[in-house]
This record gives sequence, C-alpha cells and structure tokens, in this order.
Amino acid sequence: MEIKVDLFSDTGTRPSQDMRRFMAEAEVGDEQLGEDPSVNRLCRMAAEMMGKDEAIYLPSGLMANQISYAVHTNPGDEIIMDRTAHPIHYEAGAVAVISGASIKALAGEGGIFSAADLKAAIRGYDYHSPQTKVVSIEQTTNLGGGRIWPLERIAEIAKIAAANDLKMHMDGARMLNAAIAAGVAPLDYGQYFDSIWLDLSKGLGAPVGSVLAGSAEFIEKARFWKQRLGGAMRQAGIIAAGGIFALEHNVSRLKEDHEHAKMLAKTIDDQPGLEIDPDTVETNIVLFSVKDNKTELFADELLKQGIRVSRLNGKLRAVTHLDVGRDDIRFAVKNIEKIANQIFPE
Repeated sequence: MEIKVDLFSDTGTRPSQDMRRFMAEAEVGDEQLGEDPSVNRLCRMAAEMMGKDEAIYLPSGLMANQISYAVHTNPGDEIIMDRTAHPIHYEAGAVAVISGASIKALAGEGGIFSAADLKAAIRGYDYHSPQTKVVSIEQTTNLGGGRIWPLERIAEIAKIAAANDLKMHMDGARMLNAAIAAGVAPLDYGQYFDSIWLDLSKGLGAPVGSVLAGSAEFIEKARFWKQRLGGAMRQAGIIAAGGIFALEHNVSRLKEDHEHAKMLAKTIDDQPGLEIDPDTVETNIVLFSVKDNKTELFADELLKQGIRVSRLNGKLRAVTHLDVGRDDIRFAVKNIEKIANQIFPE
C-alpha cells in the first residue's frame, strides 16, 4: 500500500535536500573528545535557546530523559510525572533499569497535573517510603493529545518543587511546538527546570538526535552517563548539522503544522461517528475516537486511501509535520469525510 499522507507520527519526517547538503558539508571531529565543531556549535545554540550554561548532544530523547533521571536521583528515589508520560509507556522500563528509581503517576487532564496534585503526591521523610526527588513534565503531552503546559502552571509547580528541594525536568520532545503555539520563548520554559531537552528529529525535520541542557555541573555529570550508556559518538557533526539547520530554518514553520492539525480536528468534529473536542487540539497532535467499536475499520479504510494514522489505546492519532503540506491535508480531509459517511450513513 502506497502511503500518500503519513500522519502516523512526526518522527517520520525526512531531511530536505537543503538540509542534506548542509549536513554533507559539515565540519567534523571526534565528538567524544569534544572536538567536533558542528556538535559544539549545535550545543551552544541549544544552551542559549533554553537559557542554560551548557548542553550535550545525544542520539535520542529517551537517553536525554534517562540521563537526567540518573543524575537527579539515587536508586530507590521517586520521580513524579503524569500517568500518560512517555517514560512510563514507551521507554521499556528504563527508569527501573538505569537509575533504579520508581515513578509515581498522577492523574492529570490531557497529560497535565495541577499544583495541588503535586503537593499531595510529595512524600514526607520516612524510611519506609521512597523519597520524592524529581518532578518530570512532558511538553507537549503525547498521549494527552499535544496539550501545552501553560507557563503559569509550570511556575506553580516549580515553586512547590523548590520548597520541597525537588529537581525539575522537562521532557521536551515537542517543546518547540509548545513555544510556537503559546508564544513562549524556550528560555522562559528553561528558567524553571534543572534539566531540559529539545528533540531535533520530530517536527524540526532533522534525522537524528536531541540536545539536553542544564547547569555546567549537571552537564558534567551527564557526560559520565552518556558514556556509560554508549551515547558517545565520533564524527557526529554530520548528523548534528541537521539539528543546526533545523534550529535555523524549521522552528517558526511549526505553526503550519498546528494550523493543519486544527483543520483536521474541525473536519473530524463535523463527521458522523467521529468524536473529538477541537478546543483540545493545541499543537500538531489530533486524538479522536470512532463510535461503535469501528476504530480499526476506520483506520483500515483510511489506509486503503493511502492515509496512515496511529492507533493508541482505542483511539486514533494523526500527527502533522513538515512532510505533510496543505494539499496533503485537503486530501486527508476529503477522505475522512467520505469514509465517515460511508461507515456512518445518516
């Protein structure tokens, strides 16, 4: 089956020809020794963007999360996050394996918990219990539907964390989507976090990597964990250059993805048999339900037309990105309308 419009995930974006040329011409050196000029440039750019002392280039966002938790905790400590968070569902139990910490999952709304939820979850000192050490926030929320943590909520959470000597970590897989949609500078988010990272291989269109930022002391400790986990690289400037190009050219255009997501949400809301609250579509993720246990049927019919979506916990997810243009969205909209009316004739 030929995929004409791939809405499965923004992880499927491919580097443009301009990005490929930029990567091919990148200056390179030994990244592990700190001698790759392109990696070093990317790290300086990201650290400045997020308002941090230093940054470190990593192969994946999963590694950025796990290194941060390992630096911030000791075995037996506890990390607080929303129950829909990526480390719980999609990181293969890495928290237990790598840092030996446990997770307390909170029941937020759309992946976002409240300051009151956090306050109630923090454990007092008791040798019978794990000790709360980290608050982890996913920006934007994935299973929560691409929702944006408001800066005001983050500030409230950070105040409670500081009062209880807790570290703040941002899983920034789609942080720049949030920044563009909310009109918030990344460094305004960064001010509240001890560790924060951004992904390069989703909506920004680079093929590989994430950049983790924090204080100089934090990054020094992170380097040990990067080495332990096999994350050190050699002539990594070739792939880091994709990140440089992405930060220079592909950030502001994220608003197009958000516009496309809203177009999809409006269409879905207007169709028989499909359920969505368009007001919850804030960035590039569109989560919707299909009535009468016809979720699989609807996804299969879309796929027959060359439109691929993902299937998550009984719902369907469509993710817009730079490889999906306005004509692609029009094609998807037309077929969503047609298939919905075929399956649910009024």
